[in-house]
Amino acid sequence: MKLTKELYDRIMATAPAQFGHHLEHGFMHPRIKPVEPHMKMLGPAYTVRMTERDGSALYYAIMKAEKGSVIVVDRGSEDIFAPAGDQLVLMMKHRELGGLVVDGPCTDRLGLEKLGFPVFCTGFSPVTTLCTGTNGEVDVPVQCGGAVVRPGDIVFGDADGVVVLPDNFMDYLEAAEKMTANEIRRAERVAKEGYKFLRRDDVDIVKFFEADKDAAIAAVKKACKY
Repeated sequence: MKLTKELYDRIMATAPAQFGHHLEHGFMHPRIKPVEPHMKMLGPAYTVRMTERDGSALYYAIMKAEKGSVIVVDRGSEDIFAPAGDQLVLMMKHRELGGLVVDGPCTDRLGLEKLGFPVFCTGFSPVTTLCTGTNGEVDVPVQCGGAVVRPGDIVFGDADGVVVLPDNFMDYLEAAEKMTANEIRRAERVAKEGYKFLRRDDVDIVKFFEADKDAAIAAVKKACKY
């Protein structure tokens, strides 16, 4: 599904965690976090696979990705050499891209924080990739943080981490919007009415824990006997 301006605004008004309540796959490992907690990112994926020290594929991606794209980098098992620092990210910002996700470390942490461009990675390293033109692919299905990411998939990230929205994300979006509205309404009741939490609206937790479960199971077993 194409990410229109209307959909972009609706999704950004929620949070990845609101989708995460319902996702069974398509979420990246929690080790991938934003450089700065207030960074939030949303856009279609432009994918890069670069599993060695050669970083030329990432530079190619920056030149070819469309405005608003989130570049997603599959580093394979490489977790030492950083493919991106503040100068490369400055190029991405100039190109008006939507963000960068690296399943590995970046470098120039302080510089990246100052730029404010959404960068998500596993950590930081003082050693970097080089442009040797010997390795890399772009615009192909990749794996990033354990999630399969295809070109064009919608990638959504904030302080909690990154999710890849499914093709039928409208159903998930409506659920996320409902949860967001409920949370806002509950916070307003606490502030204005002194509301105190007594129960969940969807399930009676007290009844569940205080019920005689053994008796209920025994009754089911008895009913199942011929």
